[in-house]
Formats: sequence, C-alpha cells, structure tokens
Amino acid sequence: MKVYRKIIEIDEERCDGCGQCVLACAEGAIQIVDGKAKVVSDNLCDGLGACIGDCPQDALKIIDREAEEFDEEAVVARLEQEAPAPKGCPSAGVQILAGPSSCAEANRPVGFETPPADASGLGHWPVQIQLVPPTAPFLKGADLLVMADCVPVAFPTVHRDFLQGRAVTLGCPKFDDRDAYVEKFSAIFRQAGIKSITTVVMEVPCCAGLPDIVKKAQAAAGTQIPMETVVISTRGAILKRIGG
Repeated sequence: MKVYRKIIEIDEERCDGCGQCVLACAEGAIQIVDGKAKVVSDNLCDGLGACIGDCPQDALKIIDREAEEFDEEAVVARLEQEAPAPKGCPSAGVQILAGPSSCAEANRPVGFETPPADASGLGHWPVQIQLVPPTAPFLKGADLLVMADCVPVAFPTVHRDFLQGRAVTLGCPKFDDRDAYVEKFSAIFRQAGIKSITTVVMEVPCCAGLPDIVKKAQAAAGTQIPMETVVISTRGAILKRIGG
C-alpha cells in the first residue's frame, strides 16, 4: 500500500558510487547499481536519513512523496539474505572471525607493533571466489584482496603482508570459470562499496588472467576502484607491483 511519507532520494549526478551510504543503511535498502547508489525498494527505506551524513558528495536527501509503506518484516528478510545459511557445502557459511580485541591491540608490547609472521590475518569465511556471496557483510566498504590460490604456498608471510585488514577472495583463473568470476566480482563491485583492490598473482603465465578478470568486472559494474597488482616469484619473492 502506498502512502505519502518521508523517503530517501539519491541525486545520480552527484553520486560517485563510493558506497558509504550502503554501509550506513542498517535496513539494507541501498546498493550500488551500475556505479550509482540506488534505493532497492521503497518499503525497505524508513526515511529517517541515517545514511545522509555518510555521503561525501551530498547526494542524498529526505523528501516527501508517495511510496510503499516501510515494512519491517521485509527488512528482516533482506538482512537475512545478506548472510544466507549454508546450503549443501558447509564451507559456504558466512563467518566473521574474531581478531584481537581493541584492548589487546592497545596494550601490545613496544617492539611488537607488527603482527608476527605466524599470526593469522584472516578475518572471515568463506574465501573461495565461487563461495563468497556478493552481499557478505565482510565485503561492505572493504579493501579487497584477490589472490591466486598458489600464492599462499609460495609466499611465506602472506598473512602478515597481505591478509591483515583485507577481505580476501581466492581462486585459480586457469582451472575455474573466468566468466563466472567476472560475474561474481561485478556483483560485488555493484553492491559492496569496495574501497580498494589488491590482486596478488604468481609469475607464471596462467595467473596473469586474474587482474584482467577484475578489470573486466569493474567495467561491467561501471566502477573505478583503485587497484594494485603484486607479482610473486615461484621462490616466494615480490617481483613487482603494478598500479596502486
């Protein structure tokens, strides 16, 4: 049923697709579509405007217009979809892995500011590209790590040097479906408000396709996210960094 009420309006001319409003919307009413923020459905927006202050482009405002009534049950259903229960393979279940507490971080002894090489930097599950849902909460506003699955075997300090503070996705561009990868990443880029992308690949030729997949996905999503590619030798050394 439609009523005359307050609701969010997004100015597409001002919007640059940064995704800050996506993170600020507790109801999951906003997502990035074709590089622009959109209200997914009127009945998900409560019209209170909690997202407005997070927009750096001043592209959001509250207006009065005819819209579907706010539906709390629809919001609950939407949020449940963002972290779906595992179906079939238990590895598909989304988990946020607890890191050190803020107190532990604040009281880390002098001289140990950098985490030791054997400390896990993984903050979530799953990690395989094929299993990560585009709506996973750990992707929202994240610095995304896209890593070839041979890298952790070759690079000895991958947790300390690459995983810390990043959402990680892992896969093989040679044996997996490249088109499916492009589709998955384009969905992530449209919805998650990714801040930066780091691709880490091996020096072998088959790995070179992974950065290209990410670039194609950005083009499909209409996003321009800062991206760096790191190339690792088979002996575990960083050979070069591109972009960034």
